[in-house]
Amino acid sequence: MSETIKNRREYLFLYDVSFANPNGDPNDENKPRIDEETGRNIVTDVRLKRTIRDYLKDFEGLEIFVREISDEEGKIQDAKSRAKDFGNNPERILNECIDVRLFGGTIPIETGKKKDSSITYTGPVQFNMGQSLHRVKLEFIKGTGAFASGLGKEQKTFREEWILPYSFIAFHGVANENAAKDTGLTDEDLAYLRKAMWEGTKNLITRSKNEQMPRLLIEIVYKDGVHSHIGELHRYVKIESDKNDEELRSTDDFVLNINKLLEVLEEEADKIEKVLYKKDRNLKLNKDLSSDKIQFEEISF
Repeated sequence: MSETIKNRREYLFLYDVSFANPNGDPNDENKPRIDEETGRNIVTDVRLKRTIRDYLKDFEGLEIFVREISDEEGKIQDAKSRAKDFGNNPERILNECIDVRLFGGTIPIETGKKKDSSITYTGPVQFNMGQSLHRVKLEFIKGTGAFASGLGKEQKTFREEWILPYSFIAFHGVANENAAKDTGLTDEDLAYLRKAMWEGTKNLITRSKNEQMPRLLIEIVYKDGVHSHIGELHRYVKIESDKNDEELRSTDDFVLNINKLLEVLEEEADKIEKVLYKKDRNLKLNKDLSSDKIQFEEISF
C-alpha cells in the first residue's frame, strides 16, 4: 500500500439539486431537512459519505466495509457478521476497505468469549453538516400510481412526496494527517475521494435523488508540518442574485461570489502548498480561481 498522507487537506464541495429530495428525514414524513430558523436546507454528512461509498463500490470496484448485504433469508448482515467476512482481522479490513481508511468506524471483533470486543478507528476525513447557501422552498406533491391498491380494485394508489424545487448545497471537510496514521489513509485514497464526490453526485440517479449536479470542488493542500486549517470554508462564499432565495431554480439565476474565499486563502498563503479545484461549466463565479500568492491546479479525472 502507498505511504500514509503527510499533509493536511481541507475541502469545499458545492452541488445543487433540482425538484428532488437531497436528504429526507425518516422521522418527519421523509421531508427534506430544513433549519426552521434560517429556512436553509440541511444535508447530513452520512448522506454524502453514502454517495461516496456507493460510487467507490459500484463504479470503481473498490471494497467497502459499510454496505448492505442480505443473506439467503433476506436478513441484512450486521457489523459483526461483516467483520467475519474478513476473518475478524482489523488489519485486513483496513487494507481492503477504503471507506474505513477514509471515514473510520467501529469494528466488532468476535473473540469466542462471553464478551466480544471492538476496535474504533477515528476517520481522518470528516465533513460538517451540509447546508444550502440560501433559503429554500418546500413543496408537497401528490400523484397517482399506475396500479390499483389491490386485486379487483379499480381505484389507483396515490403517491405523495416532499421536494425542493432548488437547493445549492455546501459541504466543508478536513482530511486529518494525524488520524491517517491509524487507518493508513493514502494520497491515492484521497484521489478516489475527490472523484467519488464529483462523479458520485452525478450518479445519484434515483427518483428522489435525480437532478443533482456537482458545481465546485476545492481541495486545499497544506504544507508539511502545518497541523491546522482555515475552517468553515462554506462561510466564505455567497450567492448573489436579483431573485429572492426561494425563487432560485438553477445556476442561471445567480453568481457565486468568492471574494472572501480568495482573500482568506491569500492570508494563509504561507501555510498552503497548493489548491486543487474542479468547476462545472454552468457555475458562474464573480472572478477566476487564481492568485499571485497561491498555486491553483485544475483537477482532472
